Order: sequence, then structure tokens, then C-alpha cells
Amino acid sequence: MQRIDHPLPWSTLGSERHLSVFRFGSGERKAYIQASLHADELPGMRTAWELKKRLLALEAAGALKGVIELVPVANPIGLGQLLQGAHQGRFEFGSGKNFNRDFHELSEPVAEALAGQLGDDPHANIRLVRQAMGDVLAALPPASSQLQGLQRLLLSHACDADVVLDLHCDADAALHMYALPQHWPQWRSLAAHLNVRVGLLAEDSGGSSFDEACSLPWLRLSRQFPDAQIPLACLATTVELGGQADTGRDDAERHAEGILAFLAEQGLISGDWPAAASEPCEGMPFEGTELLFAPHPGVVSFLRAPGDWVEAGEPLFEVIDPLGDQHTVVCAGTAGVLFAIERLRYAQPGFWLAKVAGRQPLRRGRLLND
Repeated sequence: MQRIDHPLPWSTLGSERHLSVFRFGSGERKAYIQASLHADELPGMRTAWELKKRLLALEAAGALKGVIELVPVANPIGLGQLLQGAHQGRFEFGSGKNFNRDFHELSEPVAEALAGQLGDDPHANIRLVRQAMGDVLAALPPASSQLQGLQRLLLSHACDADVVLDLHCDADAALHMYALPQHWPQWRSLAAHLNVRVGLLAEDSGGSSFDEACSLPWLRLSRQFPDAQIPLACLATTVELGGQADTGRDDAERHAEGILAFLAEQGLISGDWPAAASEPCEGMPFEGTELLFAPHPGVVSFLRAPGDWVEAGEPLFEVIDPLGDQHTVVCAGTAGVLFAIERLRYAQPGFWLAKVAGRQPLRRGRLLND
């Protein structure tokens, strides 16, 4: 194992933060796994520690057939952001920016750099594109903030990977994942290994999140150069490992084993691995996700649990105002998987309380809620 510690730029006087990357194995193929980019989402960090132990043992046994890079703490900035005992790891305090938005868009500068160089050899094109991605990131002017420096470091480690896993969680949720529709056939196996309840599929969900900053440039380049053979060479996903409280040992061990079994199927680990214990879930259009809100303030009682299949018109939660005696039951507007609910139980204006993934598109444009 090799440990790489990158100092972040623009530290406060008298202090310094580092991004630590653990590299296992060697070879041409590579997987990249990071956890807790939203620093208050800790199930991925707990799973990453189980992965780290298993990867050490697999490397010692000579079972790794490629490089696996692991970043257990992808956001040392947000990890230290606590306000009166409450962790605030989603938005950077100084700028108010979401840590998982606005990653550098690579397809346009890569296309400019490689115009006239891409041909009918897909392997050669992959090498050229990855080299150009690294060159583009290296040639950027110095980072103007810790956040920008962190994002560039993360992307520079992931942009040359065949497989990218960004481990997150939701508030109170069943396991779910985000991916390109074109990649869903490959991701079905991971979904089965982890018992994911739904895959949310979109080519561009808006906001340039980390997984799409890794995978989407390949789709854009393949369309910009239709006469060249450009595979969708970066299989990237955001995996939501349940809810914020789901940091138990059993879950972490099970998630780690599922991820390793999938990497073995991808040719990165040798040996015999168990088959998935569950069937692959359904992939649904991210445009079909319904966000449900409360019509007035009050205490919230949920009537269905994350992971349940619900029908249109079915009650999901009730909101009770004990001062004015206003009582409202909010129902699903679409049939689908209730994959996440809010952890807090007081309804506030503008804050979603439940998310249902359905089969029929409901929204357009930017699909991510910050």
C-alpha cells in the first residue's frame, strides 16, 4: 500500500489540511473509491475502513490485478465544520457552495487538445483522452480556495480510472445509486451485491457533481467525434449507502464485500467471490423522481418507510400544527420507490420531506436538489 498525502492550498495561518489517498496494487486498470465528500454522510467512511483492511489483505495475497485507490476522507474541510454540536458537512462555510457541485468540466478542453488525433483504435483513444484530462487539470491556474484545490485533487485521481465509486448517503434512506443510463447494464450487478432499491439514471442531472464530472466527458466526446471510436471508458456512480445513521459494523462489512465482489467481476481482483444475494433493482429516470413538501409548518409523522413501493395517491406522511389544529396528509403523486425521507421531523418551507422514484418523467432541467 502506498499512502499519498496532498496538502490543501490556502490553509488558515497556523494550520494545514491534507487529502490522503491510499493506493493498492498495480497494473493498467484502475478503480477509484472515495467516501464522505459530503462530510456529514459517514456510512461511506465506515465502509471505506472495511475496504482498506480487506484491500491490505488482498494485496498481501497477490490478489489485486489492477490499481485500487481509496480516499476514506474525501472532504477534510467539511469534516471540521460543526456548529453548536451539529455537523454541517454539505456546504462549505466560507462560500456556501455544495462540496459536490461545480467540478471542472473536462470534455471541452480535452476536445480542443485532441482535435484531429482520435481515430478508430479505442484503446489508443482512451490513453489519449486520459492523458489530456490529466494535462488539462495540471495546467489550470493555482487554486483560489481550499474547496477548489480539494475538488481538483479528487478529480485528478479519478479521471484515469475505469471504475469510480463515490460513496454518499441520504438523510434517512434505502440504498440507491445514480448513473448514466448507458452504464446501467454494468451497474446492475453492483446494485444486486449491495441490495440497492433503485437506480436513478440521467445523462446530465445538472450541477457537475463528481461522478458525472468523471463519466459524462466520455459521452460528450463520443458525440463530438462520431467518427472516432471513443468508449464510455469511465464507469462512475454515486452510491447512497442508506441514511446518515447507518454506520453499523454489519452494514459496513456487507457493503465492502459487495463492492469487492463487483470489482472482482470487473477484473480488478482475482479469486472466488460469492454471487449477489439479491436481484438487481430497477433503473428509473432521474426525471421521474418526485420531491414532496409540506404545505404548512408542523410536526411530521411518516406513514411509510424508505424502500417501500408506493402507489400514486397513497399517504406518505402527515403534518400537524398543534396550535392551529391544521392536519394535512401528503400523498404520493406517482407510483414508485420511496427511497428517502427527511431525518428531521419538523416541516420547514422549501425543504423536501420525501423522495419517490417513479417510471414516468416529471421534471426537466436541473434535477439535483442542493
